[in-house]
Amino acid sequence: SEMCIRDSDSREWKSEYLNFFKDKILSNNKIVAVGEIGLDYYYDFSPKEMQIKAFRDQIELAIELGKPVIVHNRDSDDDVLNIISEYSKHGLKAQLHCFSANEDHISEYVKNGHFISFTGNITFKKLESMRSLAAKVPLEHLLLETDAPFMTPIPHRGKRNEPAYINLIAAELAKIHGLTVEDIARITSMNVYKFFGIGEVPKTSFTYKIRNSLYVNVTNRCNADCIFCERKNAPFIFGYNLKMSLKEEPAVEKYIEQISDPKLYDEIVFCGYGEPTIRWDVVKQVAKYVKANGGKTRINTNGHGNIINKRDITPEMEGLIDTISISLNAVNCEEYARLMRVSESHYDELLNFAKSAKKYVKTVVLSMVDLPDADLSKGKEIAESNGVEFRVREYF
Repeated sequence: SEMCIRDSDSREWKSEYLNFFKDKILSNNKIVAVGEIGLDYYYDFSPKEMQIKAFRDQIELAIELGKPVIVHNRDSDDDVLNIISEYSKHGLKAQLHCFSANEDHISEYVKNGHFISFTGNITFKKLESMRSLAAKVPLEHLLLETDAPFMTPIPHRGKRNEPAYINLIAAELAKIHGLTVEDIARITSMNVYKFFGIGEVPKTSFTYKIRNSLYVNVTNRCNADCIFCERKNAPFIFGYNLKMSLKEEPAVEKYIEQISDPKLYDEIVFCGYGEPTIRWDVVKQVAKYVKANGGKTRINTNGHGNIINKRDITPEMEGLIDTISISLNAVNCEEYARLMRVSESHYDELLNFAKSAKKYVKTVVLSMVDLPDADLSKGKEIAESNGVEFRVREYF
């Protein structure tokens, strides 16, 4: 349930109305959001300045009450973005409903932690541009909606829309992202929990499937503390809960049981919200099982394995690890230390780890997150000078 006053009614808006809304919200625990609020410059129902006043007042109420907002935007892209960005610094959480702005706006909203949803119009044959936009939204920032009774999806277009058609929106988004409907349902259910507080957090996944790779949740422990990592606050990915205490870390047998036949997957990836080489002996034993049973292996690491284990572990990767992906994240030791919150010496250790791993592992990749001001061209140059591949990871 949500509570709001629409942009079309804002010509009569008075700030005194906030007390009424505040009382209603506080007295009803089923109200989980303030919305649908926003700006609509398509219809000339209310002056822009009054719409903006009402919009700002209701956003401030939502922040005060700790509620997210559901935002309406029609022909007012820049004003909505600027206002949402301004209040993002003060804890605002927003869902950009029936999204129709542009790719740059998607990036700005997502980097500020907001969510984006699409309606039945993404199924319309002539709206390929809408599907292209939906493809740009990171899955961890995607929500489902129908906007009933409007925007009825194909094959019911022209008839009254209804919530039961949400499966058609999910199916279209699954097609756009190359996923299954079950994937979209799981991911967006987790997003609903994070955004609205509705539902429950699923149990910890010790292995989790993304497309046709199976990921092994090795540990939540890490020797670094990256400024962009959500390991401590929100260890969720792809709709899976990866939160795991030291006592919960599985033994080798548990992982092998869940992997079963590794040939069913493109690769088995040692990853999770932590540094897998902290449990290097476990990774080796599981990798040995995978390779013995015809599977392929990859490890995602920060490249500190030799420091962590106090020995050169790269020779031990021979025959066990097919691909190693190392987070470079910076092009000099000073910036690396700032981003990773480790000592500057870890940077050279990472590069030495990559060069040494290249002797024993078929594919070695250095990756960087496309953070603002990240020197990706220099990162690629560093990778190439060390004879390894380079990959850019999106920061959202």
